[in-house]
Amino acid sequence: MIGYARVSTNDQNPASQVDALKAANCVKIFTEHASGTLATRPALTEALNYLRDGDTLVVTELDRLGRSVRHLKHIAEDLQQRGIGLKALSQGIDTTTPGGRLFFHVLAAIAEFEHDLIVERTKDGLEAARARRRKGGPRFKMTPTKIQQARSMYDQGEHTVQEIADTFGVSRPTIYRHLALQVEQV
Repeated sequence: MIGYARVSTNDQNPASQVDALKAANCVKIFTEHASGTLATRPALTEALNYLRDGDTLVVTELDRLGRSVRHLKHIAEDLQQRGIGLKALSQGIDTTTPGGRLFFHVLAAIAEFEHDLIVERTKDGLEAARARRRKGGPRFKMTPTKIQQARSMYDQGEHTVQEIADTFGVSRPTIYRHLALQVEQV
């Protein structure tokens, strides 16, 4: 059995995952400090390349493995095609058994269904808003008038960018972005 542990930031410690994987008799453990949303995760790639027919990939939780339901399902299908099992310790999933495969696919189907419902409700909400002549999307804090005021404060040289940002309740990068856009437009 081969283990894969992942924590999202360098501040987090994967020790509890590694301990659980060792207790599950993993002979090799790949550890990663990376956000689950990243498209490339070197330790995961290395673990997937290391696995051979008959091996089992073990994770403490499914969310440690995939960045989305679709990605997780893709990994599971790839492992299955290669004759490799998948175990998620906390969820009790073990795709080396028929019941485990069924349970995994039921969970994946429910998650995909939930995602589809969210997308459908979002579309319905946007259509209803359009019918009432409302636009979706964020409300911008920096109006054209505020941008001109920020430019004026900046040009006077009496305020730091941080002070200007604090005045308008936005971040420094927001001020820099609007100052740069205004310079490009001139």
